[in-house]
Amino acid sequence: MPRFLKSPVPAAQVTAARADVADRVRAILDDIRERGDEAVRQYSEKFDNWSPGSFRLSAGETERIVAGVPETVLDDIRFVQQQVRTFAQAQRDSLRDVEIETLPGVRLGHRHVPVSAAGAYVPGGRYPLTASAHMTIVTAKVAGVPRVAACTPPIRGEIPAATVAAMHLAGADEIYLLGGVQAVAALAVGTETIGSVPMLAGPGNAYVAEAKRQLFGEVGIDLFAGPTEILVIADEHADPFVVAVDLLSQAEHGPDSPAVLVTTSEELGREVERHVERLLPGMPTKDFAEPAWRDHGEIVVTDTLDEAFALADTYASEHVEVLTENPRQALTKMRDYGALFLGEGTCVSYGDKVIGTNHVLPTRGAARYTGGLWVGKYLKTVTHQEVTDTASSALLGEVCGRAARVELFEGHARSGDVRAAKYGGKALPWNEEAGA
Repeated sequence: MPRFLKSPVPAAQVTAARADVADRVRAILDDIRERGDEAVRQYSEKFDNWSPGSFRLSAGETERIVAGVPETVLDDIRFVQQQVRTFAQAQRDSLRDVEIETLPGVRLGHRHVPVSAAGAYVPGGRYPLTASAHMTIVTAKVAGVPRVAACTPPIRGEIPAATVAAMHLAGADEIYLLGGVQAVAALAVGTETIGSVPMLAGPGNAYVAEAKRQLFGEVGIDLFAGPTEILVIADEHADPFVVAVDLLSQAEHGPDSPAVLVTTSEELGREVERHVERLLPGMPTKDFAEPAWRDHGEIVVTDTLDEAFALADTYASEHVEVLTENPRQALTKMRDYGALFLGEGTCVSYGDKVIGTNHVLPTRGAARYTGGLWVGKYLKTVTHQEVTDTASSALLGEVCGRAARVELFEGHARSGDVRAAKYGGKALPWNEEAGA
């Protein structure tokens, strides 16, 4: 049985906090639906102390902002975006349109059609998550989305220049300096100055994630991407210092970010805990990392590696690092995760920032039923049907008539009947005109 060297706070405490978030988000969404731009501006002033003449940056403003970004930063943005673009293009190339003939003259097919527009949320606030621009906007453009409206909040009343540059270089068609619930609500429902979109994408804090959850159905969303999560699977071969550093790398995202170690070595688990406690006081981001580790950190010891893999699947964690002697075992042993990071040579931070796979990933157990953001999320797979052979249409009409009547759908049956009659000479006993 698994043994806990460190446990998180009770689940009921977390649930109560989420309920409060849901109520506050619902009130903001309702207000923005009713008052539009006026409400958006009010919440931007309240939460971000930001109320410009226009939330949307003009082309000239964007060019001036980008021109002020150091060239090394721009070069790094271009490099990372090329990694993201290369992988996204490989994903898009793996998707092909299909058309087959199932009966003589009966053609069935599907096409992958991009959504008409997408809203890309790029988090900011305390941390300007420049990389989220690559993940949401570049991927949408590779998918072929013609209009991408991107939002990011100001940071302490200032324009996040590097993030704006990343949004621009990624190909955003509209850039808004607007954050939080008010941003995703404006994109989803539309206001007097912000056109609505049929789909929202991008990570965010608990409030943004909850807003997307409540808006789902009215618009599409990529997935539920809330506070980040990391789970490390380690055996006795792992370096406890590396494990501790990697756990804290994600705990700094926020005070509600879970950091979990599942290990087959109690000795390693205790050593990791010592390293974490030693490193935390000196972290510049300890005000987030410390409560995250205190309230949501876990160290669990299992008897075998198979048990560790099975236990990790129950968490369905956003990020899973596998620091074992043979990390590729996880590819066949596990199924419920957002992304795997195999071996000490890679880490979650690579996925977050530079390597090219998408960092918008499922959290809070959503990895049980979905993967992360990719080009396919921006595509609708739509089908088409065509019957050009009259004998095949007559055959289908007969079967349709019988199948529909089993379900008591007489109208459906008659659509089949008329084709069986027209192309196959079958009688239409329900047609009064024909029987007169």
